[in-house]
Amino acid sequence: MRSETGGGAWGFTGSTMTNLMFFWAMFNQFFPYQLRVLFEKYVYKLMGWVSTSVHIKFNEYTGLKKSEAYNSIRNYLSSKSTARASRLQAHEKRGGKSLVLSLDDHEAVEDVFNGVKVTWSSNVSKREEQANNNTSGGSEERRCFTLSFHTRHREMITERYLDYVLREGRKIEFKNRERKLFTNNTSLFAREDKWCSVPFHHPATFETLAMDPEKKEGIKKDLVRFSQGRDYYKKVGKPWKRGYLLFGPPGTGKSTMISAMANFLEYDVYDLELTTVKDNSDLKKLLLDTKGKSIIVIEDIDCSLGVTGQKRKKKEEEEEEEEEDEDGKNKSYARALYEERERSRVTLSGLLNAIDGLWSACSDEKIMVFTTNFVDKLDPALIRRGRMDNHIEMSYCRFEAFKVLAKNYLEIKTHELYGEIERLVEEVNMSPADVAENLMPKSDEEDAEVCLKRLVKSLEEEKENSRKLAEEEEKKKAEREARRKKKKADPEEKKKKKKTSDQEEEVVSLLLQDYIKKT
Repeated sequence: MRSETGGGAWGFTGSTMTNLMFFWAMFNQFFPYQLRVLFEKYVYKLMGWVSTSVHIKFNEYTGLKKSEAYNSIRNYLSSKSTARASRLQAHEKRGGKSLVLSLDDHEAVEDVFNGVKVTWSSNVSKREEQANNNTSGGSEERRCFTLSFHTRHREMITERYLDYVLREGRKIEFKNRERKLFTNNTSLFAREDKWCSVPFHHPATFETLAMDPEKKEGIKKDLVRFSQGRDYYKKVGKPWKRGYLLFGPPGTGKSTMISAMANFLEYDVYDLELTTVKDNSDLKKLLLDTKGKSIIVIEDIDCSLGVTGQKRKKKEEEEEEEEEDEDGKNKSYARALYEERERSRVTLSGLLNAIDGLWSACSDEKIMVFTTNFVDKLDPALIRRGRMDNHIEMSYCRFEAFKVLAKNYLEIKTHELYGEIERLVEEVNMSPADVAENLMPKSDEEDAEVCLKRLVKSLEEEKENSRKLAEEEEKKKAEREARRKKKKADPEEKKKKKKTSDQEEEVVSLLLQDYIKKT
């Protein structure tokens, strides 16, 4: 009899749960979103009348910015979830060498604080997005943690327990922190985050950077002063941020400099690809979603957007038409680059406001770095002091930079060829990347002398090539000047000939009139 009763109870329970699940699925599928929200509102209100529990909700985002409280709670619960939760999420850490476990979606875990039991639950909801002219409709996931406890413990939980959780979460984050390299997703709704990341393990340091030692020391002092300047920036009334403009020819170490800065300060790096950002609004959202202690990088800013001074555009086009008549390749490339820029609706004004307007004060301790090969093409408003505070020229390899590279690649500090190399590197414009390639041994049999001789040979060849290119450029310049003079002289010559012809006609007319009078 007892067995039949138990079986009937289980059958009734199973049937009831099936019906409830069916009803909930139909409710979510066929009822309008506004009606579902209204229904849930009154359900929660009804539960509040009969329940003795208090529920506190912590959303992943507060407005447009990711909540630091949410991150701290997630870090705190990761240690609790491993031992107590039934369902966990696993994430790779340090290139797959270890795993980090966290609370899965729609899962709950209990915690005890001073003898009081509380429950944390992880929830995720989807909000439908309207389709527009640029993107198709989709859904955006919104996550939150909910803390539930008995109402009699309200004071202790709100005044002591939450502070304890946030404090412990920040400690865990600092302890387990792994610096990362971020890049923005091509679609804001493609993933749960606006940024995706990989571990940042670039080995570059200021010690291995090919640059004049005094210049490196000045940059390091500037970075240290910035990282310790919270109170100073607050005192002078400026947002705690700093801009660096790295400019110079290709191969001079701009990206390496960024890595060295990140390693020196132990900051994360956000590589912002502007051409994939839909508009100014999404640019602000991306920058707001970055954390402190980070370097935000826009490489080749002159190629990322049309930010190169519109007032010079017409003049430059006229010069290109004159100087590139013989070769249309540069024009085609410039036209294709302009079309690529137009696909993104991020404007120069939007970029300036995002990095230096009111929105720039919404977070602290960030460094903004722009890189370019052609600094003279950038709009002055983009690189003025206050936006790009420190302008650093990454120049060709000179002797001091060469000595750093020789120490890195060959582990030598002096050699009999150093005198000849010093003379050549001061005369020849060769990038540090090219010098390093010549210094790198290509086999185990190659020693320092072989590599240095190869560098000397490359420098001499580059010197000869530079001489020939200079001669050809001088010849082309002379030809262009001759064409200009000829083009300018042609109208004057025609005018002069016309004037002469008119004078001749006038003389003939006078002679003819005189002849008629005489006859």
